[in-house]
Amino acid sequence: MSIWWSLQLRREAASVPLARRLLLGAMEAAGVDADISHELCVALSEACSNAVRHGGGHSENYQVTASIHGDVCRIEVTDSGPGFPADAFLARPEPRELQQDGRGMRLIEALADRVRFDNQPGSGGAVVTFDKVLKWREGALLRAS
Repeated sequence: MSIWWSLQLRREAASVPLARRLLLGAMEAAGVDADISHELCVALSEACSNAVRHGGGHSENYQVTASIHGDVCRIEVTDSGPGFPADAFLARPEPRELQQDGRGMRLIEALADRVRFDNQPGSGGAVVTFDKVLKWREGALLRAS
């Protein structure tokens, strides 16, 4: 069994906890381990906060898509802002060297098993995609066989 959901949210600070609560509810209902659920929610909060802060452009909204297939949860946050600069990921400073911007992306990288930062082709806008291998509670509803 698998689940999939998608949200279109306004670029407002209040949308971040809403997305987090919806993800947490889905994880709890599916039977995902609480520690894994917490890590996913923190990573989602960072991605959504970036979309709210930097995702301006031709839309006042951003989109969150989440899915569970087997033992992997994939989350994608897409906005319509200017996207990531072409050289954004060439120089990877150590955490102690990071300034105000960029820490959220490093946190997502630390919490997820696979992360991709891209730009939407043509229209612009950032796309943050991350995967996390799930652990399940005893009796979980979606546990892969």
